[in-house]
Amino acid sequence: MQIYADNAATTQTSPAAIEAMVTTMRETYGNPSSLHSVGQKAAEVLADARRRIAARLGCEPSELIFTSGGSEADNQALRGAALLGAAKGKKHIVSTAFEHHAVLHTLRRLEQEGFTVTLLDVHENGLVTPEQVRAAIRPDTCLVSVMYANNEIGTIQPIAEIGAVCREAGVLFHTDAVQAVGHLAIDVKAENIDLLSLSGHKFHGPRGVGALYVRKGLRIAPLIEGGAQERNRRAGTEDLPAIVGMAAALDEACAHQAETAARLIPLRDKLIAGLSVIPHAALNGDARKRLPGNVSFCFEGIEGESLLLLLDDKGVQASSGSACTSGSLDPSHVLLAIGRVHDVAHGSLRLSLGEDTTEEQVDYLIHAVTQVVTYLRSISPVWRELQSGARPYILP
Repeated sequence: MQIYADNAATTQTSPAAIEAMVTTMRETYGNPSSLHSVGQKAAEVLADARRRIAARLGCEPSELIFTSGGSEADNQALRGAALLGAAKGKKHIVSTAFEHHAVLHTLRRLEQEGFTVTLLDVHENGLVTPEQVRAAIRPDTCLVSVMYANNEIGTIQPIAEIGAVCREAGVLFHTDAVQAVGHLAIDVKAENIDLLSLSGHKFHGPRGVGALYVRKGLRIAPLIEGGAQERNRRAGTEDLPAIVGMAAALDEACAHQAETAARLIPLRDKLIAGLSVIPHAALNGDARKRLPGNVSFCFEGIEGESLLLLLDDKGVQASSGSACTSGSLDPSHVLLAIGRVHDVAHGSLRLSLGEDTTEEQVDYLIHAVTQVVTYLRSISPVWRELQSGARPYILP
């Protein structure tokens, strides 16, 4: 049996998105910035895609900037907001310790440029509270950035409440919603969001395309200079086929969002229950306030890399965390942030289910993971030390 359980890393491009892209490449080959009829046809297609995506976020089309993906959108949001703050003498930013590296690395660079950054601790359940945000905001705070749903452990943050705290304090609020868009109902106005990042390939759109929502009235600086595209906010000819494909994928994902969640949540919970039976294993993050398809576990006494390779031999494609750090030997910063010690964090597994995941596949996942964990422990000197009492167990 072949089971793709790494949808948090990327999803398979949907037939609807592929068809829309191919049609666009064949029929709408003009540059949207050109004044002739072929270019203006492309501009109309671009405007239609912008309207459709905006409708799914509850914003106006003019508030969307198309980017190459979530990382670029995060970079532009943070740097743009930081520059606005600096112009008013405000150079303090609040974020969390388990953000995606596109946010954390940008914040590190901003620190080198004279900004001060406060990274909020996250609780063991992987959640940040509005009270933490309120306590961290200072008179010189210019921006708060809290991800909508964590890319590794899937926990969903109280975004509307955090946004309300920021709005009351007069501080800009950005959320990295790359894992959330297409999977959760989002309304940027109702949730007090000023800036939001998304990426097409997380909801069955193509790779290499994303968007940044910028609330009307915010004039953030472009990250890429060189042209007047995207209302002078992002230079470079728009990738029209990719944008149209992303719009088609988002339309499809949102149209079936409720029924997909209703089907996935019981499968997710069954998988969590099945893996919880494994001795000295622990679910990462809150059991309920998490994405419908996300299951993240740590298994004591094993290495995650070996677990992934043996699962792949059994037809299961999974990950140990973020695809952006899969080549690193360091334990996940997300797991360390929620209190997992290094030895335990190394034995992590993320299974992210998709719309086509079946109950039969979940049963197989439980069987395969249990079998591989048991085997790896049987050949592990660390596990022998744990069993003999030479070292204490960390996970109950």
